[in-house]
Amino acid sequence: MTQTSENVTWLTQEAYDQLKAELEHLSGPARAEITEKIAAAREEGDLKENAGYHAAKEEQGKQELRVRQLTQLLQTAKVGEAPAETGVVAPGMVVTIAFDGDPDDTLSFLLASREYASSDIETYSPQSPLGTGVNGKKVGAGAEYELPNGKKATVKILDAKPYTG
Repeated sequence: MTQTSENVTWLTQEAYDQLKAELEHLSGPARAEITEKIAAAREEGDLKENAGYHAAKEEQGKQELRVRQLTQLLQTAKVGEAPAETGVVAPGMVVTIAFDGDPDDTLSFLLASREYASSDIETYSPQSPLGTGVNGKKVGAGAEYELPNGKKATVKILDAKPYTG
């Protein structure tokens, strides 16, 4: 679970360990593997029409981008505990809202960085319009945020509990 504040990303120890392991894999065995794929494809001949070579180079580019992202993330990471249940929305919490105060039109989501989020729950960044609107608000309060079309939307915060993943 993560919460982002300025240039610091707060991670649980488990999240930090998983991301570090991914970085070590991508920087070591995975990097060697893609280098071998490129070398094998290069031996097949004309590089202009060599689909295997171009696919391997594209995969290498994506892998190197992920290495840079993880390196930057882990350099600014701080390991800490999940937020306490205080009745105030904060990163690392599962938030339930009702749109326009309609108790039948609800959404539950994890307010956290998408960098470490379970695939079984929708995740909104604290920097997203909705995340910015609800972050720091108390359960029972209303919140307003801007939609992509420039209009404002209102929600009522029904619940905020620490994510237990």
